[in-house]
Amino acid sequence: MIVAAQVWELHLEGCHSLKEKRSVLKPLTAALRRELNVAVAETGHQDAWQRAEIACATVGSARTVVDDVLRAADRLVEEADGVRVMDTVASYR
Repeated sequence: MIVAAQVWELHLEGCHSLKEKRSVLKPLTAALRRELNVAVAETGHQDAWQRAEIACATVGSARTVVDDVLRAADRLVEEADGVRVMDTVASYR
C-alpha cells in the first residue's frame, strides 16, 4: 500500500477578502474531491487573502496509480482560475 500527499503553495492575486479567497478555493477543492476522490484540506495561510496552502492525500496499491492521481491533481490545480502555483511538494510513504 502506498500513501501519498501533495501540498501546493498558491498565490491568489485577484482576492481582496477572505470571502473572495473562499470563492476561489472552494470550487477547486470540490473538483479535486469529486474528480479524483482524494482527501483535500486548506492547510495553511487561512487568514491571508492572497495566499493559500492546500494539500491532498491519496492511497493506492501501486506507486504508478498514486503517481497518476497526483499528476492529475497537479493539472487540476495548475488550470484553476485565479490560482498561481508558487511551490509544490509531494511525499510518499
